[in-house]
Amino acid sequence: MTEQILTALFVFIKTLIAATGYGGIVILMAIESACIPLPSELIMPFAGYLVYTGSMKLLWVATAGAIGCNLGSLVAYEIGYYGGRPLVERYGRWADLHCSARRNRAHATPPLSRVYVSRILALVLLIGVVRNEDGRELA
Repeated sequence: MTEQILTALFVFIKTLIAATGYGGIVILMAIESACIPLPSELIMPFAGYLVYTGSMKLLWVATAGAIGCNLGSLVAYEIGYYGGRPLVERYGRWADLHCSARRNRAHATPPLSRVYVSRILALVLLIGVVRNEDGRELA
């Protein structure tokens, strides 16, 4: 079962990158960084293989991956900021996000810690919710 899912994902990734080039890497990495489970562990190694074969340039692959990560994180942040706590409470169970008191205490730490911990845990949505509720900037 897992093998079939990974094969389907890899075919999708390969087809999109082949059709759109660097733009495909941006799109795929943005999807991955927006908390949608599309593993970058399948995206970037394939892009690295294309660099190895000479089809793509390393600098542009790395740049496309970084741009995609930032765009995806921005989208997740904006969804959290504008959707707020009601959005997370209503749909958060699908992404294993819950607005618990424990997470609220974790976000009461200094702003840089808030951003770092949330990015590591893929909880960028909650950052927007917290900023929306207390009105403070993150950095």
